[in-house]
Amino acid sequence: MAATQQDHDKNNEKRATRRFALRLPVTVRYEQKEQEHAAQTRDVSARGICFYVDSAIQAGSAIDFTLTLPPEITLTESIRVRCKGRVVRVEGGSPADKMAVAAVIEEYEFLADRQSAD
Repeated sequence: MAATQQDHDKNNEKRATRRFALRLPVTVRYEQKEQEHAAQTRDVSARGICFYVDSAIQAGSAIDFTLTLPPEITLTESIRVRCKGRVVRVEGGSPADKMAVAAVIEEYEFLADRQSAD
């Protein structure tokens, strides 16, 4: 019985980094469109993100997104981060009929804090 439980635990946990269940605003660009889409994160980790968005994004699509990590995560001050990634999974049926989009982070850069910009 112990071996069965261990196998079950290994199959259920595929993540290598800790995820933070955070509801943060995020701005997303995808599908070679210059238009930005407002979204909200479901969770964030060092290697990936899951967010809710109104319009569908195809798995495999390249995306760019920008979000601000709060002091609870950075342990200092809020930090804006611009990321590039790739969509790995899309799920429907989320809150308010939005799509849940999971993406792997391939590149990121920390942005200077510009309160007056944007």
